[in-house]
Amino acid sequence: MSEAVASPARIGWLPIGVLGLLALALGTLQSVVEPALPLLQRELGVSPAEGALIGNALLVTGAVVTPVAGKLGDRYGGKRVLVRLMAVVSAGGLMAGLAPNLPVLLLGQVLQGAMVGALPLSFILVRKHLTKGESQAAIGLVVALFTGGGMVGMLFAGPIAEGLSWQWMFALPTIAIIATTVGVARLMPHDPPVRSDDGIDWLGTVLLSGTLLAFMLGLVTVTGDGGMPPLAIGAIGVVVAALATGWVVVERRAASPMVDLRMLAKPAMWHACVLTFVVTTSSGMVLFLLPQFFAVSADGYGFGAGTTDIGLFLLPGAIAGAVSDSVGGVAARRFGPRAVVLAGTVVTASTMIALASLHTAEWQLVLAKVLTAFAAGVGTTALLAGTATAIETKDVGIATSLLVVTRVIGVALGAQVAGAILDAGAEPMTGLPTESAFATGFAVAGLVAASSLLVVRMTKKGVQA
Repeated sequence: MSEAVASPARIGWLPIGVLGLLALALGTLQSVVEPALPLLQRELGVSPAEGALIGNALLVTGAVVTPVAGKLGDRYGGKRVLVRLMAVVSAGGLMAGLAPNLPVLLLGQVLQGAMVGALPLSFILVRKHLTKGESQAAIGLVVALFTGGGMVGMLFAGPIAEGLSWQWMFALPTIAIIATTVGVARLMPHDPPVRSDDGIDWLGTVLLSGTLLAFMLGLVTVTGDGGMPPLAIGAIGVVVAALATGWVVVERRAASPMVDLRMLAKPAMWHACVLTFVVTTSSGMVLFLLPQFFAVSADGYGFGAGTTDIGLFLLPGAIAGAVSDSVGGVAARRFGPRAVVLAGTVVTASTMIALASLHTAEWQLVLAKVLTAFAAGVGTTALLAGTATAIETKDVGIATSLLVVTRVIGVALGAQVAGAILDAGAEPMTGLPTESAFATGFAVAGLVAASSLLVVRMTKKGVQA
């Protein structure tokens, strides 16, 4: 029997525990930006639209890295790729921890985005070294600790930033990542690679990366202070369109494309992608607007909350989002993805439209965060579960990767649009957003969510497929 198909070494729960601790540290590093975003904007002297790019840089990189990491893990071994990927993440975390300005912080966030690829690599290791039943339990542990890390980051970002400095929010989780990566390298046995004649679609990867980065950088430039001349906006649009067209051409001709475009042509697939994009665009706006509103001075219409308080205000929503991931799959099986999306859309739209006029108490914003986080999580998870059961088994990996990428881009776009709305509604003298700007942002988020009702009606057969 060749090495490629030999039985891998069986392992105990200690290596899995270290793998879970790595996921905990990664989740913490990923989540520190959300409650600290108003603080980062003040410290770096940037506008809300530019501030939105801090979190989006990580999301865009993660969207590109995830499918590539999975393919490389299958080809060369999950442990080997995971350790190297964590070296990139650690470099990004240390760079952010030493960042003196926005460009260096953004570069650090771009490198940190590689962390999104850690989950599929962890799943590869779990599947190869444990039995089926043990694998399910271990995957649940890793995902739960990654989600738990998000809560840890949200709670401790404020005390760290206010007690030390904002740079330590990135440095401390990075130190934990380095330590746990060393533990994984020492305790986890090497997993045998899988032989394959298919090559990695590097050209498609580069073109997709370029398309996403050009789109996001163009968006923040167009929506920044002062805007841009129409000719410059047109030039950015041409560059994005050219890169996207080139990517489509390459993917259609590639023997082993990064993204199988035939999958997108299936009704169940592209209908789910459209709905996921709409739902996550709305939730991305909520994700950005609420911390900004909490941070507005209490002398005006806001609450003057610091980073620590913002983290506490957002924690119930983070818990609701974590619970929704498990509820969404169950709800999809019982009621169908379409019914779940409809219910979530109604909750989100009504909540945000009500928030546009009712935002005078902290509990109103906390409740809005809980409702919208749960609704968005249930809806997108239901779409993911519904799509996975509506297509052939051999295409599940491709389909779910596409939905994950769509989800990431939707959140990033929503945050950037929300930042642009606040910039457009800023007071000329102070440069701070007005209350009406926030009301407009809340209302737009509600209307975007409500547009899902139209999409569901138009794609009814596809969603039910």
